[in-house]
Amino acid sequence: MASNPPPPPPPPLPDRDDDRTPSGQNPNAQGRSRYAVWIALVSLIVVLAATMFIPGDSRETVDYADFIGRVEEGAVVEAEYDNTDGGITFTDTSGTEFSTVGPLPLPDDDNALIRTQTNKWKFVTPRPNFFTSLIPLLIPVSLLILFFVWMQRRASGQMGNIMSIGRSKAKTYSTERPGTMFDDVAGYDGVKQEITEVVDFLKHPERFTEIGARVPKGVLLVGPPGTGKTLLAKAVAGEAGVPFLSVTGSDFMEMFVGVGASRVRDLFESARKMEKAIIFIDEIDSIGRKRGAGLGGGHDEREQTLNQMLAEMDGFEGSEGIVMMAATNRPDILDPALLRAGRFDRQVVVPLPELEDRVKILGVHLKGKHTGDDVDVNVIARGTPGMAGADLANLVNEAALFAVRRGSDKIDAVDFDSARDRALLGIERGSMVRSPEELERTAYHEAGHALCAAILPENDPVHKVTIIPTGMALGVTMTLPTQDRHSMDKDEAEARMVMAMGGRVAEALVFDEYSSGASNDLQQATATARRMVTEWGMSEAVGPMSLSDQGPVFLGEDMMQSKNFSGATQKLVDDEIRRILVKAESDCRDLLVEYRHGLDLVARALLEHETITGDEVVRLIDISRQPGGADTDATMPASDDETSEPAEVGGGDDA
Repeated sequence: MASNPPPPPPPPLPDRDDDRTPSGQNPNAQGRSRYAVWIALVSLIVVLAATMFIPGDSRETVDYADFIGRVEEGAVVEAEYDNTDGGITFTDTSGTEFSTVGPLPLPDDDNALIRTQTNKWKFVTPRPNFFTSLIPLLIPVSLLILFFVWMQRRASGQMGNIMSIGRSKAKTYSTERPGTMFDDVAGYDGVKQEITEVVDFLKHPERFTEIGARVPKGVLLVGPPGTGKTLLAKAVAGEAGVPFLSVTGSDFMEMFVGVGASRVRDLFESARKMEKAIIFIDEIDSIGRKRGAGLGGGHDEREQTLNQMLAEMDGFEGSEGIVMMAATNRPDILDPALLRAGRFDRQVVVPLPELEDRVKILGVHLKGKHTGDDVDVNVIARGTPGMAGADLANLVNEAALFAVRRGSDKIDAVDFDSARDRALLGIERGSMVRSPEELERTAYHEAGHALCAAILPENDPVHKVTIIPTGMALGVTMTLPTQDRHSMDKDEAEARMVMAMGGRVAEALVFDEYSSGASNDLQQATATARRMVTEWGMSEAVGPMSLSDQGPVFLGEDMMQSKNFSGATQKLVDDEIRRILVKAESDCRDLLVEYRHGLDLVARALLEHETITGDEVVRLIDISRQPGGADTDATMPASDDETSEPAEVGGGDDA
């Protein structure tokens, strides 16, 4: 007995990101029908114009007096009179047809003359042309019909949009499309290792079900903006070879209450039809914020959307092959119910890339670009701490733009230095006009910063000092760490405050007065001192206490709450901050007094060259320590041996 043939495989699911709208209509078909209406309208107008304006009589026209004269001469054989408009058509003895217009009605004398002098004379009353008689009615009726058709299409389009408003706006990336793999994501080996579990589950679910293991339903990617969270989620889908449904949190929000919940239901229903799929929600904090928080109560639409999402996540089992992934840079404001076990029960931190990761990321972005022989990826990576993957991509692009401006056909190391300076400091304003007194004050200000940074070993090495206006500052002292740092001890914090005070103290020593150029320096120093007292426990008077009141104030959680410490403690904190800042200023003054000759040499070099390197600053300080160093000419050109290492901006006058 022949066996039944196996059923045909189910047709592939339509891609939600194709040419069809959520209501199932093809916008191309709608466009073609719209064009057909306009073509029909134009054709109708052309036909009517042809009927009205194309002449239908090709006879030669003569005057009525000429016609009567020919009748009297006997030259007219036959004639015909139109009773409606007085038109006369006649044929002469040569057989030629003529036309004329007679009086209406025709005089009796002329009628008798024509009747006696012609062989055939008759009166006719022609019937009107059918199409000509319809023209006065056809045009307004046609316009009215077209108006109603347009109104019906507009109403049906709006109704279709309303009926499809509850459908998900997720974009589907199927296995037929070019997928993103882990090899396309440079660096982040630890993060890849942590989420490889999801890939293994989607590829080989039986390995987990046999042993009774349960794979997390939801994976939350947490990290600063630009670190590649979305790219990692796409790589998981590409490695697993399953459809990838991507949607942003804001796509669920509409002006109608309940639309977001409907879109959540449609999203999960679409994922269930695919059997295995990854649902990725980018910026989930836009709908996953804590419920009931904020001034004036909660947000009905957002809370209903969140409630529906929580219910849907509880509604599918881990064995269904559906994994949820989400990304956010604000995990602190997410609702606790969203983060509990059984929902987003695993958080994967995607931090800013480390040195090794930055080397790999830069290598990816430098592919296909013409670089010079002096470009070292390791040096560029050391000079970009704190930059995310998106920042590194922008750095490479800016370097290419600088190379084009120079007229070069390749990107050199100087272009990367310029791009990094622009990203960290801003655009140079070399055309800004300043007085000699202001230039001298700025030079001593930056020399004070550079001197403190170079002498204190706890500070990062000086990379460059300039008095060219850059960004919002009149001058900049840039320091670059030699390695990535993740913490700061008390000596480093105090050294940073001393460096921040260097510009203000240098102006006081040289000019015996202060200026507004130190406002940003004071802000940085005060912020560091406050964190030492209230967060880091580096004050003996306050002790090991955390008094920081930083929090998500915009949520309304702290708006009606009092501070968790007394007024006496607040006064103690203020006194400690003032004491730390005064001590930093005193230490800075002692340092600049001791190295006053070096301060003068660095300031003179800045006035001469406007920009000097960190190596030149160190050389000038060494010269000032030598006997007679104060009389040494320090205005020689700055050294060209610049090294690019991780950057940090220190000091700078405010514009």
